[in-house]
Amino acid sequence: MRPVLLYTASRLALFLVTLGVLFLLGLQNPIALIVASFLISGIASYVLLSKQRDAVSERLSDRIDRPKPQDD
Repeated sequence: MRPVLLYTASRLALFLVTLGVLFLLGLQNPIALIVASFLISGIASYVLLSKQRDAVSERLSDRIDRPKPQDD
């Protein structure tokens, strides 16, 4: 569960940092600020968080591929 939490926290932090930077740069319209932050942080997370994303993918794949116990 740790890789999932780490990736989620990293994505949220990246969004908040982007939101703050755009606000400080003068983007005052709340809708435009949120949309721009969402897009920029999404692109940045694709590049910057690839290792965390791979860890989450591996964790989920292992969990799905694990055989379920038989209840007889």
